[in-house]
Amino acid sequence: MFTGIIEEVGEIKRIAHGDGKRRLTVAARQVTEELKKGDSIAVSGVCLTAVEITPKSFVADLAEETWKRTSFSRIKPSALVNLELPMRANGRFGGHVVQGHVDGTGKILALDRIPDAEDYWLRIEIPPELARYVIFKGSLAIEGISLTVAKIEEAGVTLAIIPHTLEMTNLKSLKRGDPVNLEVDMIAKYVEKMLRGEASNSSITIERLVREGF
Repeated sequence: MFTGIIEEVGEIKRIAHGDGKRRLTVAARQVTEELKKGDSIAVSGVCLTAVEITPKSFVADLAEETWKRTSFSRIKPSALVNLELPMRANGRFGGHVVQGHVDGTGKILALDRIPDAEDYWLRIEIPPELARYVIFKGSLAIEGISLTVAKIEEAGVTLAIIPHTLEMTNLKSLKRGDPVNLEVDMIAKYVEKMLRGEASNSSITIERLVREGF
């Protein structure tokens, strides 16, 4: 389990392709101090397994399905990726529950400085099948970053980004039209599943919960 609090921004050094999978080599210094072979690590929101580790990098394998269904399809050597190690059992919970299981990809519509402020508005296009789980002031993981939804619009969502988040994540390297990994709040998905099991005469719906600010 992760929390969406990015520990380090790594850099893709190599992408090797063969036997139906890709092998990523990621340059990093901080996370490799604790990382061991076989450990999980979130790479831009995707939970991967470290198969090789050096003091300055680690290697992880990607299945073809993962490559196609995540924002990794856009990465090339020198691309920046967000890194987070799993949360310790006795650690402080700083973000929200992030599993590292990407639900789909969105698209960056804009990242603009807010007039007369130091913060930024990040606008993301979200697939309709995921938008149903997103609520005002709810949590949304974008590229593995725990963010809070500030506005919900027809085309997607808007989130406020403080300068620290921009500087300490890969958001600063992305541009309009780039795909980004999305993981919605898993609590909303559990609630929907439970509601589907309710009796047909139940007046409770996921749409109603969203309207009432679940």
